[in-house]
Amino acid sequence: MKKIILIIVLLIVVTAGFFGFKFYTKYYGNNVEKDGYVLIPHTAGFKQILDSIAPYLKNKEAFEAVAKDKGLDSHFKAGRYHIQSGTGNTSLVNMIKAGNQTENTFRIGDFGDVYQMVGKVSKKTELDSLKFVNDFNTIAAEKGYKNAEDLKKYFFIDSYNFFWTVTPKEFFNKFESQYNDFWSSERKTKEQQSGLSRDQIYALASIVYKESGGKKDEMRTIAGLYLNRYRKGMKLQSDPTVIYAINKHTNFKEQIKRVLYKHLTTPSPYNTYANAGIPPGPICIVDKNSVDAVLNAENNDFIFMCADPARFGYHKFTASAEEHAINAKAYQDWLNSKNIK
Repeated sequence: MKKIILIIVLLIVVTAGFFGFKFYTKYYGNNVEKDGYVLIPHTAGFKQILDSIAPYLKNKEAFEAVAKDKGLDSHFKAGRYHIQSGTGNTSLVNMIKAGNQTENTFRIGDFGDVYQMVGKVSKKTELDSLKFVNDFNTIAAEKGYKNAEDLKKYFFIDSYNFFWTVTPKEFFNKFESQYNDFWSSERKTKEQQSGLSRDQIYALASIVYKESGGKKDEMRTIAGLYLNRYRKGMKLQSDPTVIYAINKHTNFKEQIKRVLYKHLTTPSPYNTYANAGIPPGPICIVDKNSVDAVLNAENNDFIFMCADPARFGYHKFTASAEEHAINAKAYQDWLNSKNIK
């Protein structure tokens, strides 16, 4: 009798262990065989979610059963999800139900206009570029601006993290908050002391950024030079403004490697060879260093600058027209030697 009872107990234990193991394996065992990212839009159905995740699973049927049991077929959150090797079905389902998505990195570069930026950024979001542009236009109108392009000064060159599901409003709010933080009381005081409007500061900062190639160590010198020209009533005569004028006219489809005499008459309010004063707005998205360079411009007497062929990316500065002519000739000879047109 005792043997029979022992056998029954053993059978119960074995059976419980068998079904317990199957339950554990189904709900908590590793069912992801490779890493990857899955995009689940707001409009997704359960089948679309399954099809998106299936390439990463060892057992699609087991995941589907757990997903239905835990209500994923009726409740999920859109997002960009990191599917990690070794994850169990329950963890995977809970991640999507809770919306624990992974952020994406967005690099904001020295885009010529906001529309260029939107074209790049929107590729890493659920929404298309047209939605971003339309919403940015609405934001601009609410702020009293003409269109999205007038929001350019709110953006700074850098890398940022956002969710794939970020809305245009959420995206802009992050940059507006950064913009407001940047303009501290100290910077506002320097702004007033400069005698420039904020739009003029950003326009000059964009010229400084382009002329310096983003190199911080020349920015304050370049800013001082252009302020000298401006305050003397001289035309700024900045090549990047001519390039921008041409790019703006061609919707950034023409690549200009060398500014020629024929380019200098390009009709545009941004062309500082054709127009005196500071352009009506920035010719690119800038970084914080270039704005600070304008606010803290070097006190120098330089009027002329020319690229230095001996130090690629840097310049020779002078207050002498004669010395500048020599520097310019040396640079033109270098361009010709490299067949740069």
